[in-house]
Amino acid sequence: MSNIAGIKNRINSVKNTHKITNAMYLISSTKLQKAKQELNNTRPFFEMQEHEIKRIFQTEGDVNSAYFYPKTGRKPAETYAYLVITADKGLAGSYNYNVIKLANQEMQKHKKMKLYVVGEYGRRYYMKHNIPIEQSFLYTAQNPTMHRAREISQILLTEYDEGRVDEIRVIYSDMENELTSTVKRMKLLPFERKPFMTPKEEMNKIDIHYKFYPSVTEVIDQVMPGYIAGFIYGALVDSFSAEQNARMNAMNSANKNAQEILADLQVEYNSVRQSVITQEITEISAGAKAQRKARSGGRK
Repeated sequence: MSNIAGIKNRINSVKNTHKITNAMYLISSTKLQKAKQELNNTRPFFEMQEHEIKRIFQTEGDVNSAYFYPKTGRKPAETYAYLVITADKGLAGSYNYNVIKLANQEMQKHKKMKLYVVGEYGRRYYMKHNIPIEQSFLYTAQNPTMHRAREISQILLTEYDEGRVDEIRVIYSDMENELTSTVKRMKLLPFERKPFMTPKEEMNKIDIHYKFYPSVTEVIDQVMPGYIAGFIYGALVDSFSAEQNARMNAMNSANKNAQEILADLQVEYNSVRQSVITQEITEISAGAKAQRKARSGGRK
């Protein structure tokens, strides 16, 4: 009987765990859809910003801005800033591990480096390994908003504008499809000029002939911080979506494993229960036979 009780307890335990993993799967699915919708709602604004920057380059071929590499005389960066985006929680498969792995590989290439971390998982990892963190951003990973993106952008831009860092890079996860996510390393600052240069055959004559006041440099220096904040916001949402997708896949695998374990336990429970019933029937039959023998005075 004790064996049956143990199997029943284990079945109930697996069922309770299955309820939790299934609930986490549904919650992650809802969060994923909400994050993607919020990004889609804000994407047109940043696409328009990018279009306006391209129009500036289209109108003024010689744009002199600290946010872009110069046309000539580019010197290698000395101090790098890394914005590493991890999750606040685990139970998301290899999501956090892949981000940390790529970040460590990249940071080993540079002697002078400043580390900025999004997510409690990353903060604990670097503290455990005695890797200095310039600043960590709490609760941003589980609630990516434009306001938080602007805060991060402002801190990084201050470091860049005051010359304390020469190049800023972002390491984050991007969800390619419902099954896979890829960890990416993107250079945030300074920007390459080529992506913003419009080929002559694609130029729209209506977009040409603009006058900039007080100067084209000051105009683009006013536009770029908003564009950079939008880039960081997109990276935060992409990472958040990849995290929820990874958690959905992990919880889905856990649900399947729980169902397989329950099926095996049910078979084992039925087998043990049948053995117990057979033993009880045998004992009852033997007891009845013994009673009949006793009533007949030992005669067969």
